[in-house]
Amino acid sequence: MNAKFQYWRFRASLWLWAKIVPLLAWRSDLVTLLNRLPPPSRAPYENLPAHFIAYRAKRAVRRPRLMKDRRCLREGLLAERFLRLAGYQPELRFGIARDSLLQDKLRAHCWVVLQGNIILNEPTSEMIEVLVRDRDAQIQVPQKTTAKV
Repeated sequence: MNAKFQYWRFRASLWLWAKIVPLLAWRSDLVTLLNRLPPPSRAPYENLPAHFIAYRAKRAVRRPRLMKDRRCLREGLLAERFLRLAGYQPELRFGIARDSLLQDKLRAHCWVVLQGNIILNEPTSEMIEVLVRDRDAQIQVPQKTTAKV
């Protein structure tokens, strides 16, 4: 595939998915949302670098009208999807802020890990990892979830 065509196809597809994700997330819990976004079966963007994909995913939602309070989730879902479309095997991780456990409203965060390195939305040290969508797109609870309140 022509590199220029691949680039513009990627940009258009990313823009479209940035608009679709809030519709899929509307009135959905996290597991339902993740199940609505199954891993793609092909990899049309194989030559695109992972950091470029993460950067473009972040830019695609820089001025959100929808999901304003869940920007990291939207960025993470987009980055994970397009990294998979490029042939990578990312992990999408979810955490809860330790100090929000005793409050009325939990503060959560989402980040993307590729080959053991965080490439999008680095969590703070107070985050407790509670859920992982692994390289095989299976939803799991991490083995070492130690919550000290």
